[in-house]
Amino acid sequence: MRRTLIVAVMIAAGGLLAGCSSAVPAADVEEQITTLLEKEVGSKPTDTSCPEDLPAEKGAKMTCTTTIDGTEYEVAVNVTSVEGDTANFDIEVLDPAA
Repeated sequence: MRRTLIVAVMIAAGGLLAGCSSAVPAADVEEQITTLLEKEVGSKPTDTSCPEDLPAEKGAKMTCTTTIDGTEYEVAVNVTSVEGDTANFDIEVLDPAA
């Protein structure tokens, strides 16, 4: 039986800013997505990829991809606030990528 992943929840995450940079490195965002989704859905994504570093500015957005149980999904990332050295962001798993 194939399990269908339906996740339409917002998951809060946070990422440390790199040094004096005003961005969260893409690798850190990818790690946060992987960790949070494994906790939320019980399956660890096999591949998570973000196109660039996430600007540490409230309202900044980007779309990453992740593969769970052989299906690729888009993940919307949205910065909700920046507090000191931490950019807080939400992630939302969207429909499977085409």
